Amino acid sequence: EFRRALMQNHPKHLAVLNAVADKAGWGKPLPAGVHRGIAQFMGYGSYSAAVAEVSVSDQGKLKVHRMVLALNCGHAVNPDQIAAQVEGSVAYGLSATLYGECTVDKGRIVEQNFHNYEIMRLAEMPKVETVIVPTYDFWGGVGEPTICVVAPSVMNAIYAATGKPVHSLPLKNIKLV
Repeated sequence: EFRRALMQNHPKHLAVLNAVADKAGWGKPLPAGVHRGIAQFMGYGSYSAAVAEVSVSDQGKLKVHRMVLALNCGHAVNPDQIAAQVEGSVAYGLSATLYGECTVDKGRIVEQNFHNYEIMRLAEMPKVETVIVPTYDFWGGVGEPTICVVAPSVMNAIYAATGKPVHSLPLKNIKLV
């Protein structure tokens, strides 16, 4: 409700926020141990919002169960392609959030390719749901705006789960409990 109050004079921000909250069932009960976080963004000419549903085990293991994203890119020419772009954005955003790190040893980057640069595996991917909120009054980006809401929504969900704010990434280096 706090975010909604802040966005009252910004209808496009409010529309994606309401759409993602409605689709995610914001305010409705979740299974025990599962928590939600929300984030929104305006950039690349578009408006986006995300809700992440996560759990954190007693050992500090994070599981992202579900990501719901809303996007207003203005003219939604090909909704299926938009949904595919959003799903790819979630995979990329979660890879960066969980694992994205470049280390330097003797002046050289250690991670030279995917054999030693960790990314999301298919088995780790959460369910991804996309809501398109077209207004047909501008042309905006599709993939990039939704990448930007992945990390903050996950970190807000972690805060809801643990009561501890997360201040740095990647999460693989953070003790969550």
